[in-house]
Amino acid sequence: MAVNLLDFDLEGLAAFCESLGEKRFRAVQLYRWIHQRGESDFEKMSDLAKSLRAKLAGAAEVRGLPMISEHRSADGTIKWLFDVGGGNAVESVYIPEEDRGTLCVSSQAGCAVGCRFCSTGHQGFSRNLTSGEIIAQLWFAEHRLRAADGERVIDNVVMMGMGEPLQNYAALVPALKTMLDDHAYGLSRRRVTVSTSGMVAMIDRLREDCPVALAVSLHAPNDELRSELVPLNRKDGIDALLDACVRYLDKAPRDFVTFEYCMLDGVNDTPELAHQLVRLVKGRVPCKLNLIPFNPFPASGLKRSPRERVMAFARILQDAGIVTTIRKTRGDDIDAACGQLAGEVQDRTRVHERLVRAPVRVVPRDSIRQESKA
Repeated sequence: MAVNLLDFDLEGLAAFCESLGEKRFRAVQLYRWIHQRGESDFEKMSDLAKSLRAKLAGAAEVRGLPMISEHRSADGTIKWLFDVGGGNAVESVYIPEEDRGTLCVSSQAGCAVGCRFCSTGHQGFSRNLTSGEIIAQLWFAEHRLRAADGERVIDNVVMMGMGEPLQNYAALVPALKTMLDDHAYGLSRRRVTVSTSGMVAMIDRLREDCPVALAVSLHAPNDELRSELVPLNRKDGIDALLDACVRYLDKAPRDFVTFEYCMLDGVNDTPELAHQLVRLVKGRVPCKLNLIPFNPFPASGLKRSPRERVMAFARILQDAGIVTTIRKTRGDDIDAACGQLAGEVQDRTRVHERLVRAPVRVVPRDSIRQESKA
């Protein structure tokens, strides 16, 4: 099969061009054609030598992902389903906002982490995506939207789609480097975010190799509850995770880590847990808390926290001086909101057996009301 040029960052593309007997500047020209102009036909790359175009035609291609479907939400959110072969499909989501256009990108077909509140995890895991399959989501969305609007619209990318990005590290880093490269998409390191469920060793590696903005799926202020919700916590625990976050900030483009906290009715939304969260992070990790209304799906057995309880939880954090936001739910009418991406996954991890375990303990609402009064 021909080499897919979407798999290469600029250094990789330069090495490939050298293998064809070409100089580095040809790689820069080619890189610009592919990523800045969205061109996949070598014959249309007019400033490349005919001899190079002939070599490329025989050895390489620009192979995007076949789009299976496109769904548009009433709020402007767009969700695409892409075929990645073998009966698997992944989803990407574009979220338009007043000050930015954000693309949520997938890194795996499915996810092996198995967080209790995430629809993707309940689909199981099939395989990692290649660098080309990761960047192809941006390549497609950028040029499809630019064709409609006449100018660039994506200036923010979050690796928060299907999968745990840091479990696919070898493919993730070249894709990140392409997003950041001025000859490709030229995104700011502050505007590219990797979201992880808490892989401590890989956070340290990312800090050295390609530090971008970091978001961590926290979801609980103690190890007992977090291990129920986020199984990866059993390996390292919250203390090791927070220490890794502090180390990461030495080289990060932002001076804080974003902690994601999915609000689950009667599970992690009590005032006492809010106070625990304050004691956990205040003065230890410069951070922003992003409270996420849970997007229910039947297999989870969980419910969304009532809005008044989310607001009360946020007030406790804010009163303690912690920057706290409540994520606005976008695209839930097309199942494109946070935690809803499921795609199509040929599971090879027997997820339905792994997830059959004791339900998460739910605190009775009367107890929550009494705790609030206290």
